[in-house]
Amino acid sequence: MHSGRNYSLKEALLWTRRDIYVHLIIAFVATALYTWLGCGWMAVPWLPIALVGTAVAFLVGFKNNASYDRTWEARKAWGAIVNDSRSWGIMVKDYVTNKHAAAPLPKTALREEHRRLTHRHLAWLAALRHQLREPRAWENMTRAHNIEYRKKVFKMPEYETTLEAELANFLSPEEMAAVLGKKNRATQIIGLQSAHLQTLLDKGLIEDFRHMELMNLLTAFYDHQGVSERIKNFPYPRQFATINLYFIRLFVLLVPFGMLREFEKLGDHFVWLTIPFSVMVSWVFTTMEKIGDSTENPFEGSANDVPITALSRTIEIDLREMLDETEIPEGLKPVNNILM
Repeated sequence: MHSGRNYSLKEALLWTRRDIYVHLIIAFVATALYTWLGCGWMAVPWLPIALVGTAVAFLVGFKNNASYDRTWEARKAWGAIVNDSRSWGIMVKDYVTNKHAAAPLPKTALREEHRRLTHRHLAWLAALRHQLREPRAWENMTRAHNIEYRKKVFKMPEYETTLEAELANFLSPEEMAAVLGKKNRATQIIGLQSAHLQTLLDKGLIEDFRHMELMNLLTAFYDHQGVSERIKNFPYPRQFATINLYFIRLFVLLVPFGMLREFEKLGDHFVWLTIPFSVMVSWVFTTMEKIGDSTENPFEGSANDVPITALSRTIEIDLREMLDETEIPEGLKPVNNILM
């Protein structure tokens, strides 16, 4: 997530410069053929190109609206995860008590139960986060401009450390072995939480109502995980994305040929203005397309993602402080205005 006021012009040009090079080549070739070789037949009336541009604008607008909806839904899901995680932390601390226990636990043992339930939740966040960062065929982070931008502007935390290293901070070796042997690690961690709650119920450390409330929170976590997985695993429909891409390429190719005679009307030498103006128009459309691409997959690891790493760290800080722990990690700060 970009946390600054605006992207700088330098960042925008760095991100889109390959498109600009292509626009320059197309415009220069069209103008040179028209001017130097006298290929007047190559000039196209502006009206049909304008009609194509209108259709492209509608398609781009439709895609960008749908992409924004996907990102906003993802942000709402993770906002709910933050709120429910805080509820989990305070309910674990206040609900798991010796009040109904047949064999009351010492305070240190009771605090250990609180710690295990809380740290296991942090393990769930880590597992879910790593699963959401896994690449998909339709995502854009493997494209050259995104690879370059990520190397120069920000780093992806989930690429810098492994899930195993993170889980080791929160799970016992036995639980780690059980979780890592499964495909959907986040789902299995919630299963461990449920089993733990059943054990506490059997011991009388929680009673039926409190057990039900805690189980409702686990169900809510599954719901939030399901929303995130649906957005991650179901792309913006490929038929819309494909036709959008083809129409934009067609429009970009036609733009300079439609401007040739328009600028020639101003004078013979003004025809060379076709190059900067067609580049500008083409750049607007291709950049809008890129914005839609970078918004439609809010967990892929781009600069426009939902900042799930920073949100997870915020949750970790809150829950550790609820446990009165002393080793509290620092909150994540933006790097070059990018918060991951």
